[in-house]
Amino acid sequence: MIKKLASYVKEYKKAAILTPLFVILEVVMEVIIPLLMAKIIDVGIANSDVNYIVKMGIFLTISAIMSLIFGMLSGAFAAKASAGFAKNLRKAMFYKVQDYSFENIDKFSTSSLITRMTTDVTRVQMAFQMIIRILVRGPIMMIFALLMVLSISAKLSLVFLIAIPALAAMLIFISLKAHPIFEAVFKKYDKLNRVVQENLSGIRVVKAFVREKTEEKKFQDVNDDIKNYFVKAEKIVAFNSPVMQLTIYTCILVISWIGSRLIVGGAMQTGQLSSIITYAWQILSSLMMLSMVFVMIIISQSSAERIVEVIDEEPAIKNPENPIKEVKDGSISFKNVSFCYSDEKDKNKFALENINLDIKEGETIGIIGGTGSSKSTLVQLIPRLYDVTKGEIKVGGVDVRKYDIHALRDSVAMVLQKNVLFSGTIAENLRWGKKDADQEELEDACKLAQADGFIQEFPSKYETVLDQGGTNVSGGQKQRICIARAILKKPKILILDDSTSAVDTKTDSFIRKAFREEIPNTTKIIIAQRVTSVEDADRIIVIDNGKINGIGTSEELLKTNKIYREVYESQMKGDEDASGEEHEKENV
Repeated sequence: MIKKLASYVKEYKKAAILTPLFVILEVVMEVIIPLLMAKIIDVGIANSDVNYIVKMGIFLTISAIMSLIFGMLSGAFAAKASAGFAKNLRKAMFYKVQDYSFENIDKFSTSSLITRMTTDVTRVQMAFQMIIRILVRGPIMMIFALLMVLSISAKLSLVFLIAIPALAAMLIFISLKAHPIFEAVFKKYDKLNRVVQENLSGIRVVKAFVREKTEEKKFQDVNDDIKNYFVKAEKIVAFNSPVMQLTIYTCILVISWIGSRLIVGGAMQTGQLSSIITYAWQILSSLMMLSMVFVMIIISQSSAERIVEVIDEEPAIKNPENPIKEVKDGSISFKNVSFCYSDEKDKNKFALENINLDIKEGETIGIIGGTGSSKSTLVQLIPRLYDVTKGEIKVGGVDVRKYDIHALRDSVAMVLQKNVLFSGTIAENLRWGKKDADQEELEDACKLAQADGFIQEFPSKYETVLDQGGTNVSGGQKQRICIARAILKKPKILILDDSTSAVDTKTDSFIRKAFREEIPNTTKIIIAQRVTSVEDADRIIVIDNGKINGIGTSEELLKTNKIYREVYESQMKGDEDASGEEHEKENV
């Protein structure tokens, strides 16, 4: 894991190497200072030698200034290296997610991926900065200071040789106890992000149903869980500071007691004891810093594991060797296709089972079926958003698994159930279909999707800025913009997944008419709940519980298919009742 993460330092290696170098130079200067102070006391002051005091004072000042400069440089390079390291980690994770199939995205929740790219990366960044700076400074300072103490008094150095192992054992104990708790708390962070994300994206629904108190309770519960986990972890980590403080003051008391006896006995000078006490502070403060680093490493270890998990995740769908990079036409063929989601594979529970279907280029196919009948799953297999579990799907006469993924998906345009618009202008959103589309192309696509009319009514027309998610346009307007965006791709296959549900029947019929007349060679697959949206299709497929229940024209299915007939009659009766009521009101 460490090797994997270290590879993302990349272009910031120079800064990462210079940081510990300047830290070492800073430590050397700091270690020299107590030695010079001892010389001033034991030689200069003891002998009243002003020249010596001035000479040593100049060296002392230079050492202090150099220590300050080296410290500033190490801090600057550490900040650059850690910030760059974090940038590369976020980039690697984001780019990897772009290669994920729907199956991979299903494995991680959206909120979890957001937490990993933000909170987890920040923690690892802080740990990295402490490692290249403090984790270097601590041991180097300890070693140099111990050598200086050993050169002055071997007897007093024994105090540290006893204290250091005891403190090391305490740090190991704390890390073993705290790590599992911190690992659990980050899973709670995922849940917190999910609750917040759902609340903010669905705030209008929350307010419409007056469910603020329910949402507050959900948030409070997960927030309290995080607090309780952190309190539990911090109780363990809190032992670190008092143990360190106790050790530091005990060592200084012991050194002072032994050193004073040595001075009285003539075995040590006052300046030497003063420098040893300073070295004691340096050694023990180094231990204190190391303990802080270890605590940070404990906290960030779980974050590091979660980051590596995202980076190491292999996309479930990959390009084959020597992929085909051109789709010949929009014909589609399903041969004995069965599919089950990854979390259901062990149970052998198929969402789609034994699908056999041939669609000619330019055909308009309607798909109808109850909620949960796997209509959306069926069409998502065509551009390889998921891969079939059994059987094969051919587009243009070629198995979709033999195509270059980008080439295949470029030839298929999908308008999903959940219409997504991004912050920016209407024109910018439309150009997701074709990034270099000119104004005429935008307008032509919008006319086909029956969107040009309402766009022209906006003061800024195509330069109208959409709020995040397109909240400043209606549901029907959003759907038509998304359809126009798909048309701009000039795809060989156009899939509308219940994407005219918010559009009135008149506009819906205009859209279908435009499809027939303007893009006759494009294969069109329309999933709908309304019979009127598909009744003029070349063929209609009835899906029931993941299986094809019937195929034919509307007239044929009315005669042969019970499900279609029931749906048709219930909807047509509803339309007739509504028309009758409206007629009665007019007479009154």
